[in-house]
Amino acid sequence: MPLPVAAVPSRPRRCLLVDDSRVIRKVAHRIISDLGYQVTEAENGEEALARCKAAMPDLILLDWEMPVMSGVEFVAALRGIDGGVIPKVVFCTSRAETSNIYQGIGAGADEYVTKPFDQHTLLAKLQRIGAA
Repeated sequence: MPLPVAAVPSRPRRCLLVDDSRVIRKVAHRIISDLGYQVTEAENGEEALARCKAAMPDLILLDWEMPVMSGVEFVAALRGIDGGVIPKVVFCTSRAETSNIYQGIGAGADEYVTKPFDQHTLLAKLQRIGAA
C-alpha cells in the first residue's frame, strides 16, 4: 500500500514593479497584491535587472521612461537572461502611440497598458496573458 504524499505548498507568485514613481508603484502594489502576488519594487531598469538575476519573478510591471536604464532597454536585457522562469512583462506607461506599443512588444513585453490605469484595466490585461 503506497504511503500518503503530503501536499507540497506551491511557491507564491512573485511580481516586480519597476517604476521611478513611488505613487504608481503604490497603486500597482495594491492591485497586484490583491491578486495574490508577492510584490517587490525597483526604481529603474538597472535595479530591476539585478533583482531578476537574484530571483526571477513571474510577472513584471514596467515603466518605459526611467533614469539609468529605460524599460525598453531593461526588457531586451531581461529576455537575454538564461534561466527557468520566463516572466510575463507588462509595460505600464503614458506612451500611448501605436508605434510605442509595437516597439514595447517587439522588445519582448507580453502586454501594454497606458497610464493612468485602474484595477479593471490592469486585470483585463493580466487575464489576457494568463497572469491573473
